[in-house]
Amino acid sequence: MRVRSIFMLIGILLISHLITSSYSSPAKDQKINVILIMADDLGYETLGCNGGLSYQTPNLDQMAEEGVRFLNCYSQPLCTPSRVKIMTGKYNYRNYEGFGYLNPDERTFGNVMKDAGYATAVVGKWQLNGVKKHGEKKGEQWPGWDDLDRPHTFGFDEYCLWHFTGSDSRFYNPRIEQNGKLLTGLEEAFGPDIFKNYVLDFIERKKDQPFFIYYPMVLTHSPFVPTPDSKASANKALREKDDIKNFPDMMAYVDKIVGEIKNKVEKEGIADRTLIMFTGDNGTKKNIYSEMLAGTYRGGKGTMLNAGTNVPLIAWWPGNIKEGAVFDELIDFNDFYPTLADLAGHSEANDGQSFLPLLTGKPYHEKEAVFIHYDLRLGPGIHEYHDRFARDKEYKLYEDGRFFHVPTDELEEDSIDTRLTWDVIQIKNMLQEMLDQAPEWQEEF
Repeated sequence: MRVRSIFMLIGILLISHLITSSYSSPAKDQKINVILIMADDLGYETLGCNGGLSYQTPNLDQMAEEGVRFLNCYSQPLCTPSRVKIMTGKYNYRNYEGFGYLNPDERTFGNVMKDAGYATAVVGKWQLNGVKKHGEKKGEQWPGWDDLDRPHTFGFDEYCLWHFTGSDSRFYNPRIEQNGKLLTGLEEAFGPDIFKNYVLDFIERKKDQPFFIYYPMVLTHSPFVPTPDSKASANKALREKDDIKNFPDMMAYVDKIVGEIKNKVEKEGIADRTLIMFTGDNGTKKNIYSEMLAGTYRGGKGTMLNAGTNVPLIAWWPGNIKEGAVFDELIDFNDFYPTLADLAGHSEANDGQSFLPLLTGKPYHEKEAVFIHYDLRLGPGIHEYHDRFARDKEYKLYEDGRFFHVPTDELEEDSIDTRLTWDVIQIKNMLQEMLDQAPEWQEEF
């Protein structure tokens, strides 16, 4: 019996060794691939894993089950402010000069990853060359608006972009510029398919070296058009018609594209050394009403409400992060830059904090609050599209003193500044200190 037990134990150990050796975990000195996907106008409420009931998102839900999702990720209320912030890791008051523009002197996470030896690509929506100005100089262009090397300046080896030197259609018969050339023959093409195919091709070409793909999607921004999977797309007259009824199909197409990218990474055998993150640039458009487990939820794009700034965040990295974890830690859009720098082995000072330790289960000092400075700059000087707030997970303080308990007042209709306990006063003081660190408003462009 004893001899048989020994042989059984040896057999078990051999099987265990074979199983372990078949799992190709990344070496300590091996760089991790990163694919950062950011959907356009897609709020927290749209995903099934977040309690959404209105849309089909099985691939994103599966990514959340196999990876981690965050409850408290906060963007800027609108697209360009979010893009400037996430790419540079800076609050908008430091480098946001105007809608549709990022100064070429800025350093982005593309520069960080390229300097670290990554092959880099940006694919999808650009809107940063300064194609047109607003306000007093409406109709004019920013200097360098037609610079075909601008993505290279920001650290991207390759690009395939909409709203680069022009802003025609992003969907059917799209205007797409790719590595210095305007693509032709796209009359029957659907823009999101062009971008998705470029991402898949880049993965295949660069799978044997570390790569970074920043994929700011053009979906689900209006006009709300049918996708190639929609029955209505067979009618060419309906392809250009803006109809809110198409929004669920656009959501399903986002999910389909994310699923294809995830499947490609798995097929190429690089899943264990590839981190995929999915988020949205701001809340869903205000005319979109979605059902959630907690009830009906109205989109808040362009507003400082929770519906305008609370966006989904999912991270998927098989074998390296806790499967199915749900984090309630606060994540701000300026935290992505230091997280990517951390992955690349760099440490750079900015306004954010790396959440890589949180993902990998290492010691992590949770931030107390997030800060949003929003100044859209669609006209000269200070105008109605500007505001500031600081918030923790529950309480939110505006610069003018309005103070809300968000879980019980998401529409911010009842300021509680006169009904505070000692504990809440301490929270308010902490948020006020964060607000006080911001400079005075700048009235010039």
